[in-house]
Amino acid sequence: MIVIFLLTRDGAGYGCHWTNRPIPPISMEAFLVSALAVTVGEIGDKTQLLALLLAARYKKPGPIILGILVATLANHTLAGLLGQLVATHIDATVMRYLLGLSFLAIAAWTLKPDEIDDGGISERPYGVFMLTCVTFFLAEIGDKTQLATVALAAKYSDLTMVIAGTTLGMLIADVPAVFLGKIAAPNFPFKYVRWCAAAVFAVLGVLVLLGMELKF
Repeated sequence: MIVIFLLTRDGAGYGCHWTNRPIPPISMEAFLVSALAVTVGEIGDKTQLLALLLAARYKKPGPIILGILVATLANHTLAGLLGQLVATHIDATVMRYLLGLSFLAIAAWTLKPDEIDDGGISERPYGVFMLTCVTFFLAEIGDKTQLATVALAAKYSDLTMVIAGTTLGMLIADVPAVFLGKIAAPNFPFKYVRWCAAAVFAVLGVLVLLGMELKF
């Protein structure tokens, strides 16, 4: 509970009143689960490979990171809105099974290595920032991390925390890739990280199907 100081119109003057109002709860579960799921899901994903490619080609980490941030916020906001729209029009039991199966499907998809062809990427007529925004936004459409965002937004009612978590997860996975470029990419254990990511999504799927919740 908090105390709020209010000014209200009282005749010719203003009067002061005190009132108690509850603080809206912040869903740390939604934030932490979203951040973890997208962080591990993004490792070895085509958008992370795109970050490696752009960094190796243009060597401008600042505009690239900013472009990733803007593109992710835009893409995941749309995905989150879609997820909540779906959640409000489907029966709760049906929604639970759909979400559980969706997470299991994403787990299976995560095991498939992603590849990206850099032949069609050109900086002109855009700068590096705009190039990153456009390519990342388009690359995320239909990607497993976008679909994970849809599922997470359908599961949790706190859309802001879901988007904040998924965006943080993208940055945790992609910012190091921007700075490393292609130097460490050939030796990075993408295979093992993909298995870990698949395990995370599989656990989420099983928990949802069983009607269980992660508590933080």
